[in-house]
Amino acid sequence: MEDLSRRHLLTAGVVAALPFAAAGATRSGANQVMDRQDLLAGKVAVVYGAAGSMGGAVSRAFARAGAHVELAGHTFEKVDAIARELSKDGARASAAKVDALERESVEKHLEDVVRTHGRLDISFNLIGLGDAQGALLASMKVAAFTQPIETAMRTQFLTTTTAAHHMVKARSGVILALTAQVARKPYEASGGFGVACAAIEALCRQLAVELGPQGVRVVALRSAGSPDAPGVSAAIAEHAKVAGVSREAFEARIAEKTMLRRMPRMAEVANAAVLMASDQASAVTAAVLNLTCGEIAD
Repeated sequence: MEDLSRRHLLTAGVVAALPFAAAGATRSGANQVMDRQDLLAGKVAVVYGAAGSMGGAVSRAFARAGAHVELAGHTFEKVDAIARELSKDGARASAAKVDALERESVEKHLEDVVRTHGRLDISFNLIGLGDAQGALLASMKVAAFTQPIETAMRTQFLTTTTAAHHMVKARSGVILALTAQVARKPYEASGGFGVACAAIEALCRQLAVELGPQGVRVVALRSAGSPDAPGVSAAIAEHAKVAGVSREAFEARIAEKTMLRRMPRMAEVANAAVLMASDQASAVTAAVLNLTCGEIAD
């Protein structure tokens, strides 16, 4: 989700439909990194799209919390570089080339993970959706609108249900997903991205009701985007240029729409993922965790 089409800011109304990863805050809490070393001790976590900015942040946070992290990505060299970095720092991490849009690839990888570790505790799919934003629905081609929806549903269905197959056997596990504020609060010109996010949240609720009796939890994290993610930062600069204002001024306008007057940083989203994946959140399922810094009030 590094390209501008994925990390898109909507200039109309000065609002942002930021896909998942926003914004340069320096206030209290924004730069904090969770330092608990035991929240995920002994757990095995699979992160899809681990080479992306948010995928990398989550993988590092899981590793710091004590999990063995299986980094899955379409380009092996990228996920392997992060796995080597984590291993060098004393964490437990492995990398694998996985196409999260193909059933055979997902199934084989998880079979290998369970064969190696004897368990699968956490699954988190953070792959890019390839969405295009900036045009009103009435002016879009059907293929451009449906593409992120189809991608989201295919990859999320494949990774969550395959993980569920292994977790149900152990009667334990956590499936996480990441969405954006546009899933709940519609914005002009967000294309199919908002619909894709809403569909992911609906999928999580259905999975939760079906898997809950077998001890498996399902939680969605709803963010507002994070400009310490390279793609988001570039998108802010691009749309500031279109709006004829400085990058800082454009970002400030977006921040004014939130109660905390800032956007969530990647570390904050990753920390929330650690908490939701841990036994400290053992009563939480079928929930959408609000990480929008108050852009949305639940």
